[in-house]
Amino acid sequence: MTGYAVRRCGFALLMLVVTSVLVFAIIQLPPGDYLSAYIADLEAQGETVPESRIAFLRERYGLDLPLYERYWIWASGLVVGDLGFSFEHETPVADLIGDSFALTLVVNAATVLFVYVVAFPIGVYTGARQYSLGDYGFSLLSYLGVATPNFLLALIFLYFANLWFGVSIGGLMAPEYLDQAWSLAKVGSVLAHLAVPVLIIGTAGTAEITRTLRANLLEELSKPYVTTARAKGLSERRVILKYPVRAALGPMVADIGSLLPRLVSGSVIVSAVMSLPTIGPLLLRALQAQDYNVAGAILMFLAVLIVIGMLISDLLLGLLDPRIRLGGGATR
Repeated sequence: MTGYAVRRCGFALLMLVVTSVLVFAIIQLPPGDYLSAYIADLEAQGETVPESRIAFLRERYGLDLPLYERYWIWASGLVVGDLGFSFEHETPVADLIGDSFALTLVVNAATVLFVYVVAFPIGVYTGARQYSLGDYGFSLLSYLGVATPNFLLALIFLYFANLWFGVSIGGLMAPEYLDQAWSLAKVGSVLAHLAVPVLIIGTAGTAEITRTLRANLLEELSKPYVTTARAKGLSERRVILKYPVRAALGPMVADIGSLLPRLVSGSVIVSAVMSLPTIGPLLLRALQAQDYNVAGAILMFLAVLIVIGMLISDLLLGLLDPRIRLGGGATR
């Protein structure tokens, strides 16, 4: 297992290196750069920018360097924790997005916990009681959860909260804590405001995991060893929980690697709709302003979350099924 874990960690590091190249290339694709957009805004307001100042700003922001040098400076800074300097806000990127990173981690961790805590018992129940009234009801909710986009669900929640209760459910904390330092009261406010965003972001993931676990459990329950266990007089609960549930967990665990990317991408849009102080609105603004240091840092942060999710999925699968960590072959 140790060798398998080392190989997977090495592959994860390689994936991050490749991802950093792709991220840097993608944020450089739009024509022009931050300085070009900034100068265009000034000229639209009737101001004239002399060539000497343009040259000075290009040198100051490092935009006069070749792309490979700019990538090396940016990537080597990420390795040592230097996220660069925000062109638009004229402040270090780490200072700009520090709190947003922490809140994004909290939201996504809470969402993953919500998805599995809710999906596991529902998936087992619907698989063990196929075609029951509860199975039909949960299946209907699952289809609705998969079919409804997260941002649309957020708009529906915002509308009805305002219509029925006259309150706004946007944000992750009470307004009086927005500009205050972190304290127990502020943490409590964040935890109290987590329920709605977590429910909205996690709805689709919960529905997908529920359907996956149900399908896998139904397949296992139809196998001969389950029939044999029932013939021996074992209780239905023990028959289901002893082996079929464990065997059905493999694909469910494998979904961790694809669940995190879906949650992260969905939370970006939901954060913008619900005015959540996470990295979603910052990413959208950075991409619009071509502030590539901010955009690159956020995209790499999201990539790290995704790679970590895939690594966790691989390691858990290796624990559940020895054939995976042995490379699919028998070790003699």
